[in-house]
Amino acid sequence: MELRPIETIVVNGKIATMRRRGEFFEAMAISGGRVLALGSSSEIRALAPSATVVDCGGRVVLPGFIDSHCHPDLHGARLGSWVELAKGPDTKAALLREIAATLADTPQERWYVGFGYDDLRLGGYPSLDELDNAAGGRPVFLYRRDAHLGIANSAALRAVGFDETAADPAFGRIDRDPATGKPTGLLRESAAHAIVNHLQDRFTTENFQAGLQQVFADFASYGITSVHNSLCSTGGISAYQQMREKGELRLRVGLLASGREDALIDAIIRAGWRTGFGDEWLRLTGVEWCPDCSTSGRTAAYYTPYLGDKVLGEPEDNRGMLVYEAEDFKQRVLRAHKAGLMVGADGVGDRGIDFVLDAFEHALTHHPVEDHRMRVEHCCNVTPAILQRLQRLKVVCSSATGFAYDLGDAYRQNRGAEAMRHMWPHRSMNAAGVIAPGHSDSPVCHPNPMRGMHSMVNRVTATGQDLDISEAVDVFDAIRAYTVLGAYAGKEEHLKGDLSPGKLADFVMLEDDIFANDPMAIIETRVAGTWVGGRCIHRRA
Repeated sequence: MELRPIETIVVNGKIATMRRRGEFFEAMAISGGRVLALGSSSEIRALAPSATVVDCGGRVVLPGFIDSHCHPDLHGARLGSWVELAKGPDTKAALLREIAATLADTPQERWYVGFGYDDLRLGGYPSLDELDNAAGGRPVFLYRRDAHLGIANSAALRAVGFDETAADPAFGRIDRDPATGKPTGLLRESAAHAIVNHLQDRFTTENFQAGLQQVFADFASYGITSVHNSLCSTGGISAYQQMREKGELRLRVGLLASGREDALIDAIIRAGWRTGFGDEWLRLTGVEWCPDCSTSGRTAAYYTPYLGDKVLGEPEDNRGMLVYEAEDFKQRVLRAHKAGLMVGADGVGDRGIDFVLDAFEHALTHHPVEDHRMRVEHCCNVTPAILQRLQRLKVVCSSATGFAYDLGDAYRQNRGAEAMRHMWPHRSMNAAGVIAPGHSDSPVCHPNPMRGMHSMVNRVTATGQDLDISEAVDVFDAIRAYTVLGAYAGKEEHLKGDLSPGKLADFVMLEDDIFANDPMAIIETRVAGTWVGGRCIHRRA
């Protein structure tokens, strides 16, 4: 066997391998982009006296973070074309003024498209008349941050054929004023996606590539070294391959191919691609469908009605909605499962999670596979009965821990404080042996893993509201959700997730000791640097 030289040594650190609780080393040696050895600083220095030295100055080193469910492809493609509303304005009035100023003196066909709209932060949705007046006859669409709802003006509705007489599309809803029957502008699920698809058809591979460079630079600043690109589009897959060929792929990418593109799933199955196809940079993780919706947007499927104030046109007995017929969805899952593809499917509310688990159980009954690693994506409302099903079926709960921090206030408002006991219950899932990695769903939520970890440990929202401390975990288990368990969920535990010798040298150095500091300070934990394959891709100024 050819022995490669040690290129880099990392010394004077507090290196948490994450192989087991309390295991720390001072130093590690890196060869060929992989961890070669762990030991004391003197031992590692003696192995390679001429290697490049990374001196940690006593700082904590962790395996690189894995965001096991996010959407960098479409986030990147939208940058430069759409307006990122998460960065402002901060009031509806200011947004309406911005729309008017942006569209003034532009052609009538010019669109204003914003994404990341937060109705809670901005105090609700603008009315159809307000959008029409601001736009001066031009089309406007504001895509809600959860990517399940959007608000459109009259010109945008006409662009996709949603006039006053239009019927609701299958698995969607055009909200209407109950007094007049006229559209309010609010579109749910497939109705919102009709406009999104109309707009995204214009994206080019170049749009994806340019935006991905920006998105991944941002991710690297938070210590993320690997992502699972959820509902990855054909355009995204093409862009990733070209970036891989050109050596421009900064992070490692697992592809969860989008079940919203029937032709894409058909092509993957027809080509015989199976989970694991690819290399350490770009790999097919599986396929994903999105049958359930959004709790913060009041569309996720629950057995009991939503609480709190309804928006104009919302159903009276609102228990959310599902976006597939049960038998159709079962056949989709079975076909992909039999083809050797790991299946992920979004389940948020208890009724939505059960819907997904019904299809998984159907597939496993007809085609048993011991190590299938099927995943319920988001998997928020894990009641005791659902926990037992996850355990029995050996299904991964791909947990939207970022929701707890960024959307926790909306969950409390829409489902009630008592329901928080069963939202993202990581202590119970760990005790039951259910694998539950954490994720951001970025750009739905902020990509910084510290936000999800903060809520896992402290069980509070961004504003400090209580999420029930009985389901809190410790710092080690919170980090484990973004490292070891993220690797397992992608069937890549042989490559990453901990810093064992032989594994990829993907690691993050922290400015702050997350193990020793007050747990309430997790949210303030800063990243000093991020390395992928032993190469620094981010260093804090």
